[in-house]
Amino acid sequence: MEGEFCECRPLAFVIGSPFALLSLLFCPIGAIIWLLGSILSCLCPCCGEFATMGVCLVKLPIRVLRWFIDKIPC
Repeated sequence: MEGEFCECRPLAFVIGSPFALLSLLFCPIGAIIWLLGSILSCLCPCCGEFATMGVCLVKLPIRVLRWFIDKIPC
């Protein structure tokens, strides 16, 4: 029962929101890198790292919020 209560941390969400919004600026850049990396990986398999880096940039806002939520205790 206590574990379910600790999953809801509204303070962490509020504190992390500005940083998540800031990291949203990197999402379009990540999407472009992801598309270019996917196209380049068809030509050269060693360029697949660009697609992986682009996916990491697209997932950045969610990762930032989860990091803040994990750092603030119940």
